[in-house]
Amino acid sequence: NVHGSMAAAACERCGRTVDFDEFCEGVRSKVKDIGGRDPAAPAESSPIVCPACGHPHVKPSIVLFRGSMPAEFHVKTALDLPGCDLLIVMGTSLTVAPANGLVYRVPPTALRMVMNDERVGGRLGLEYGEDSIRDVFAHGRSDETCLDLAEEMGWLDDLALIADELPESSAR
Repeated sequence: NVHGSMAAAACERCGRTVDFDEFCEGVRSKVKDIGGRDPAAPAESSPIVCPACGHPHVKPSIVLFRGSMPAEFHVKTALDLPGCDLLIVMGTSLTVAPANGLVYRVPPTALRMVMNDERVGGRLGLEYGEDSIRDVFAHGRSDETCLDLAEEMGWLDDLALIADELPESSAR
């Protein structure tokens, strides 16, 4: 997850991790429901305050558009990409840097598989088709294409061992 996870929350100011259930309760009790589906939602939004520093900078642990990538992203890509033999790209338009640059930072011998609803990355040098030497396009939803890959690689038995740990939508 290059851009983080919606399943975690932290304070942007002090960096403290916030209990995710507490964060979700904060969203329910402090954020206006602009869709009008939750009658219990407040009429006006108020900030979710960090329990550690008291500032209103708590949000999901994701990088929002125009936000800076965490330092760990740059450290890990510098360490991991030179030895990469398979890069799997899932569910992205490949239009926003620096994440889109990963496709040309892997070695020229690395295979690049894109799992997506549409073909992306042409401007970045991805070339799909019968003549492609290193690029593979797997059309479809990420859960389905990952399961197809696991089946082709003979990993279904291994996957079954961890099925209880997967999100409900993935475990089906």
